[in-house]
Amino acid sequence: MYRRKRVTLMPIISLAALSLMVALPVLSSTRLYAASAPRYQVVRVNAGDTLWSIAAAHTGDSDVQDTIDRITSVNHLHGTTLQPGQHLRIPQ
Repeated sequence: MYRRKRVTLMPIISLAALSLMVALPVLSSTRLYAASAPRYQVVRVNAGDTLWSIAAAHTGDSDVQDTIDRITSVNHLHGTTLQPGQHLRIPQ
């Protein structure tokens, strides 16, 4: 009579333990760094200021449109209309 072999979990458990023994030292030597908090400059909008003029004044070598997009996103603006006296956060 043919006897059916019994499947055990011992080889799988042994392989998992061996994998942990190899992987844990490698993973523990990795260092994780938190992202730095974003920095903003607050600007008060004067009469005659436009989003373009404010962005151009705070844009270094990058594209002015990128700065406009970041200002719009950070301040949750839904258009380009600014009001005198309004405060805008400018990403640094």
